Formats: sequence, structure tokens, C-alpha cells
Amino acid sequence: MLVGLGNPGSRYAGTRHNLGFMAIDSLAETLGVKVGRRKFGARFGEVEFAGKKLILLKPWQFMNCSGQAVATAVGFYKLPLRDLLVVTDDMSLEPGRIRLRAKGSAGGHNGLADIIEKLGSGEFARCRLGIGESGSQDAYDYVLDKPSQDQKPLLQEAIDKAKDAVVCWIEFGIERAMNQFNRP
Repeated sequence: MLVGLGNPGSRYAGTRHNLGFMAIDSLAETLGVKVGRRKFGARFGEVEFAGKKLILLKPWQFMNCSGQAVATAVGFYKLPLRDLLVVTDDMSLEPGRIRLRAKGSAGGHNGLADIIEKLGSGEFARCRLGIGESGSQDAYDYVLDKPSQDQKPLLQEAIDKAKDAVVCWIEFGIERAMNQFNRP
């Protein structure tokens, strides 16, 4: 299961906080699947790829309440957490960079914190896409703003890298994906 985090609604489309949604949409386009059916409090799609059934999921609540949709879908499919990867934005990485981890903490990300709380575990993979620090701007306003013109290509680069990293994770596992994509 591939989960992209973001906020629903046109007001948040194209904001830094919706990079997870954008990465899942990009992957879905490549795989030829629509992530639009409603189930689990989310938008989702299913597709076969590399001999595996993939579930692409975008929780359709605000970012900080993403956990219930993820936990419901994981429970429905009886999915082991090693088969879950969450894609989200990260202020601690510079724009254009991505970082994969096999497991871990929320690292200050409220969407990940809610998923960890609802699953009762942080034992799932995550792919973080750098959006950079907010500088003098309030962090809340920064993540909910649209990126500047000079930042847009860097964020698109992160989305493209994340798509490739997710494909690598599907085909070869998290260790290989981390080794290949965690380099600057």
C-alpha cells in the first residue's frame, strides 16, 4: 500500500503540504490507474505492478487526521506494516531532496504522528520529500502556501525521484531503495 499525505480540497491543491498527494498522483498516472474511488475515508485505486497488487491511497481528511483512513485500509487488507509506504513532505530536507526510511518516528510531522498513533507502530516505510525550512515565515503558513516559482522545479524533481524510489521499493525492497535514493 502506497499512501500519499495531503489536505483535501482545491484550496490546498499545489501547496507544499500536498507533495504526498502529488507523488501518488504522478505514480498513478505512470501506472495507468485512477486514485478516485471512495473507501476507508480516502481516495484510492488498485493496480497490478511487478506481479504485486498495489493499493494507492490518499486519506481524505486533513493531514493531521490521516491515521484512521490508513489504519482502516491496513486492517481491511490485513496488510503487514512492512508492505506500507507513506509519502509526505518534510521541512527538514531542502527542496528537491528525498529520504526513505524503513521505520521510525514522526519526526515532528503531525500526519505521520497520527498514522503511528492509529497503527500503534512506526514500523512502516516512509518517503519524505523536501520542501525546505520556512525561514522567517510561520511554519503553518509556509507548508500551506504554494511554492515560489524558483522552488517549483525542485519540488517537481522531488516528486519524480519519489516516484522512482517507490517503484524501486515495490520491486526490490526498502534497503535497495534507501541505498539508491538517499544520496544528495
